[in-house]
Amino acid sequence: MKIFDLLLMSMSNLWKRKLRTILTVLGVVIGITSIVVMVALGNGLKQSMLDNYQNYSSMTQIRIYSGSYYGYSSNDQNEEKKLDDTLVNELLGMEHVEQVYPHLTFSLIAKAGRYMNWIRLTGMSQEEMQGLNLDIAQGSLPDSQTELKFFYGNNVVIDFYDEKTGSSPYWEKQEAPNIDLMNDAIFFIFDTDAYWQSQGGGTPEGGAPVKAPKKYIIEASGIMEGELGDWKNYSQDTICDIDALKAHLKQVFKKKAIPGQPTRKNGKPYNELFYSEVVIQVDDMENVLELTQTLQDLGYNASSSAEWIQQEMDSMNTIQAVLGAIGAVAMIVAAISITNTMMMSIYERTKEIGVMKVLGCDIHNIQALFLMEAGFIGFIGGVVGVGFSYLLSFAINSLVASSEVVANMDVVGAICRIPLWLSPLAVVFAIVIGMVAGFIPSLRAMRLSPLAAIRNE
Repeated sequence: MKIFDLLLMSMSNLWKRKLRTILTVLGVVIGITSIVVMVALGNGLKQSMLDNYQNYSSMTQIRIYSGSYYGYSSNDQNEEKKLDDTLVNELLGMEHVEQVYPHLTFSLIAKAGRYMNWIRLTGMSQEEMQGLNLDIAQGSLPDSQTELKFFYGNNVVIDFYDEKTGSSPYWEKQEAPNIDLMNDAIFFIFDTDAYWQSQGGGTPEGGAPVKAPKKYIIEASGIMEGELGDWKNYSQDTICDIDALKAHLKQVFKKKAIPGQPTRKNGKPYNELFYSEVVIQVDDMENVLELTQTLQDLGYNASSSAEWIQQEMDSMNTIQAVLGAIGAVAMIVAAISITNTMMMSIYERTKEIGVMKVLGCDIHNIQALFLMEAGFIGFIGGVVGVGFSYLLSFAINSLVASSEVVANMDVVGAICRIPLWLSPLAVVFAIVIGMVAGFIPSLRAMRLSPLAAIRNE
């Protein structure tokens, strides 16, 4: 018998028993829908978590911090490795390293009328600033390597507080201070130690009163897009060009030690400025953990988000597997239903099978006929089940989008996402399950005695 003839016969036999076929197909539809939706839910939760993490940090970045970044500095050059241009060049020569970005962070005081704020200033290269792809509400990113200009995060203004009362309009009343970072005259104090000593009347050791440090007006280059309280990367930071910041700090402090910078054993500053942190862009997330460990072995304070993200991913994969297993239970029930249907079909068609054998039909063709019928049931149920899965996924996403409970969980995007590979795999899986379920009945059909089958009523 030709394959085409077997296909026509199997479809014809299924059509003759429409009600039984529809009910059996319905079981496969429920099974496939359950599996696809459960796997899609797990995939959606995992992808949503990844998207959420990407709003705050890159998963292919490693950060090396200096001790001063954590609030302490070393007077012993052998105690801590310095972050300088030599290190940057060494890192660029390492395997899997695509780019290296040095950062210079500095804390200074900002004054605008009666308001005051501690500003966290981050100096970075022009290349890195452009690569951040920040949304800009006003102005632009600093574009000069010689003139110091500030680019403000959208949440910088909310930390300004009344200098006399210490009250914060935003944190107490959810109102933004009356400050225009782009146009108001804002004074910046870089030598914060001298400022506090001048306010207190002298040095902590009881020396003569300290002269108030010079205040600087720094032009604003732009402000990041975002509502107040909308938290994302650099939303609470102030960004500037790293070379312009270096030049300005050297001008302000001259031969004095710059806060946050390491000093020699005798307390004198180095001639060069060292970086607060170095950001390493790795080619692939799979290489992040290995490279992080290598840097830690070399004595650097290296860390990345890849390790704990990987742990979260492992947990989400487990959840996805459990959800898929729950859906597979329905598919097992559907497989039992297919087996039952095929067994009933054999009992009803015993004489037909006997006639086919007497006429010389190969027993393997008889087996293939019943396997094809079972496979057709799986195919039809798989296709319809995938279609229902997309409808159900759309309904779940629409319901979730309007749910306040899920909105408070910081879910990013759709919670139920069907990957492209899942649909064809689900159909193939349904066909295979159908044929496996029909295998035992097909063996029975092969082993029927022709004479006994013909005499069967």
